[in-house]
Amino acid sequence: MSWHQRGVTITDAEQRVVESDPYRRLSYTWHTFTPALADAFDFSDETRERLAAEPRSKVTFDIEPLGDDQVKLTVTHDGLEPGGLTGSLISDGWPRVLANLKTLLETGETLPDRSASTRLESLGVTRS
Repeated sequence: MSWHQRGVTITDAEQRVVESDPYRRLSYTWHTFTPALADAFDFSDETRERLAAEPRSKVTFDIEPLGDDQVKLTVTHDGLEPGGLTGSLISDGWPRVLANLKTLLETGETLPDRSASTRLESLGVTRS
């Protein structure tokens, strides 16, 4: 599985789809924090090293029918280091991603983006 984010492509044998049941479930291992990705986010070497040292986590999307015309989406991101930096980053990231997805599906537009530097600084992420 390859990640494409902020102009960076990351391919790593440990990044893989764990389970796929179309229209029901998708589960995969979380991406690798590389120097190129750290540069794209303007993370300091210290931040990248902290992220790289944490165990690889897993994301699972479960979709369940709700009646005839709705579905329930549940996102679970587990296997995180207790008190780790990845958990702090995704606790801000996943709600934003899901809110944007919902707004996009309902209106055709995404939400306005708050400054990345403001979000990251509030999480204690050091930048270059």
